[in-house]
Amino acid sequence: MKYAPAPLAIIKGTTPSLAEGNPQAKRGHSRDHRPDCKQVCIALVVTREGVPLSYEVFDGNRVDVTTVEEIVGVMEARFGLADRVWVMDRGMMSRKNIAWLQNTGRKYVLGASRQEVKRWRQQTAEESGWQIVREGVEAKLARDGTETFVLCRSAERRQKEKSMHERFALRIEEGLGRLARRIHKARRKLDRGPIERQIGRLLQRNSRAAGRYLATLVEDPTRPAGLRLDWSIRPEWEDLSRFAKGCYVLRTNVNEWNAEVLWQTYIQLTEAESAFRIQKTELSIRPVWHQKKERVQAHIFVCFLAYVLWKTLEQWQRQAGLGNSPRTILDELANLQSADIVLPTANDPRRELRIRCVVRPDKAQAQLLDRLGLRLPERLRLPMSPVKM
Repeated sequence: MKYAPAPLAIIKGTTPSLAEGNPQAKRGHSRDHRPDCKQVCIALVVTREGVPLSYEVFDGNRVDVTTVEEIVGVMEARFGLADRVWVMDRGMMSRKNIAWLQNTGRKYVLGASRQEVKRWRQQTAEESGWQIVREGVEAKLARDGTETFVLCRSAERRQKEKSMHERFALRIEEGLGRLARRIHKARRKLDRGPIERQIGRLLQRNSRAAGRYLATLVEDPTRPAGLRLDWSIRPEWEDLSRFAKGCYVLRTNVNEWNAEVLWQTYIQLTEAESAFRIQKTELSIRPVWHQKKERVQAHIFVCFLAYVLWKTLEQWQRQAGLGNSPRTILDELANLQSADIVLPTANDPRRELRIRCVVRPDKAQAQLLDRLGLRLPERLRLPMSPVKM
């Protein structure tokens, strides 16, 4: 979840082992696929450009959808009651949250539920009224009472969903085929309970295409197994899938904006998603090895400060015309080293003079430093070491 101009996103970071000294570390839905580990929830506040402003830490078993009212209240108390537009994906949405935002007069742009795609099927199928908001992405507006719905369709997303559905459908068909052959070849009567559970697990593992199939165990006394597996493809699912691929819907109570502005506002969610991706990869916010609450909080705080520096370097790099990959600069400048020259003093051999010299940069490093407006010192003078006893 996030809001503009200071978008906000929520994600869960893993805290391994028992973490008995941290009451916030709990087992909950793990986006890292680590249900064996305790975790905490982190809410990060960033600007439109992804520059971090603040963060909050919640219990690890906190469901995202239950945090909306608390986060909105905390952020408004901290940053004031500005005329914000709250931007949230559909994972943060519930009827209660939407009603609360409406009743309190707050503006929002939300990712609507998948059911809205089906609801606006006729309008989406019409070819008139579409506006190109980005290459390969089109949007159009539809109004319902006090709300505006943004119907979106993406060619890239359509191809991605098509490939995904085909992959999951192939797995389901292969699994159902193997199970049907095993039942057919059985030489004794089979218990339908375990077979039904196998079918359920197969569909659950491939849930993106599970609705496409109708699988039924039929009593068949002519076979030794006493059962027969029949399965077929639901034509209504096929029709809806062909129509809905690549389509999604946004909902908002900001009625004076056009489709492009609303879509661009919603797409700011990617800034928060990018922030967490960098936190988890380059900055290694996880795993958290600390056991006590205050140490976990300190670890998260250090990672937050590191991300502040990361985004500062990124903006510095962009302004210098060097792209937007701080990792490239850090890898290049990491080769710069310094060496200490230790000299005894003439007056007192027990004292030493330590001079730190900086290695001269090579041609590429020198050009990089020049573009960034930096100048390396030739040496750093350090304090004299204490007297050796």
